[in-house]
Amino acid sequence: MAALNRHSADRTPVFMWFHPGTARRLGKLLDIPAACVPDAMGDDIRQTWVNNNYAMEGVVHEQEGEGHTDIWGIRWVKRGAFNQIEGFPLMGADPESVLRYSFPEEHLEMLLARMLPVLTNRGDAFIGVDVSPCVFEMYWRLRGMEDAILDFALHPKMTEIMLARCADFSVMLSKASCERFDVDWLWTGDDVAGQQALIMSPALWRTMIKPHLKRVVDIGTGKKLPVAYHCCGALREIIPDLIEIGIQVLNPVQCNCPGMDPLDLKREFGTALTFMGGVDTQGVLPNGTAADVRRATEWLIEGMTSDGGGYILAASHTVPPETPDENIFALYQAAGISREEIFDRAAAIRATRGA
Repeated sequence: MAALNRHSADRTPVFMWFHPGTARRLGKLLDIPAACVPDAMGDDIRQTWVNNNYAMEGVVHEQEGEGHTDIWGIRWVKRGAFNQIEGFPLMGADPESVLRYSFPEEHLEMLLARMLPVLTNRGDAFIGVDVSPCVFEMYWRLRGMEDAILDFALHPKMTEIMLARCADFSVMLSKASCERFDVDWLWTGDDVAGQQALIMSPALWRTMIKPHLKRVVDIGTGKKLPVAYHCCGALREIIPDLIEIGIQVLNPVQCNCPGMDPLDLKREFGTALTFMGGVDTQGVLPNGTAADVRRATEWLIEGMTSDGGGYILAASHTVPPETPDENIFALYQAAGISREEIFDRAAAIRATRGA
């Protein structure tokens, strides 16, 4: 809360997403289950997905080519380190068929039940519920990116209806989660940017996406909760709009994209936003030395907390499996969490599980 209010704290809060392969390796090193790794590392935030991101990141396949079809009808297959979509249920469908699509509202209780382990023995953890993807990203997962983009020009009315329905599902999850669970923030997300620019023009985003995203955000702000927003890539052009609709936390600050230098963003928007991310998972974290990682992280923390707070240390994506252990420990050390502290917490977890 100090970070969100841009106040000084004993240390910068931390929240890392570990790729399942990274978590398994750290779990073996610490002699604890992979699911317990964030607790041992000292992460301050606990949250999970209750929307379609669970189908992408929460289902782990061991072998290349293994996959599953989720309750939305999307087919996911493990390719390399991540699950990728290889079956879009609405790809190539005519407008009438697209409009007949039924969202899996009957699975509401199953989706919300994903929060129960997060809330168990919560201690002093900061609890979040993730209702992403919220609008466009949910639509293209159903339709396929090419069809989704063409729909803006060829079938604008159908697209408007479907984007509204994607947001409706996220609004339903947000309402149910915020009413049922004692959460500390609402986490939203909608990837609308690539490595170089937005996927669509800012004007089109403002017309077609922004009003629906605001409906999701309004659920959190109406409950007096901070609302976080995740979008990878170069989204600099719409940051003022995100602030306008009530976003208070921006993630993941993909620092190697145009316009996304963390310190520049801090200087321009730091009075309105808390930033979460900025640790480069494409360059220095997996490929630099431990000393490189420590220096880069110290520089990032110092610059992003220039007003006393306003920053949560996090990676710009999941910490990839090729990241050396020493680099991960160097990252946490720069945040004030020592290797010894991590191993001590792991020992406590083992003792508790044994008891």
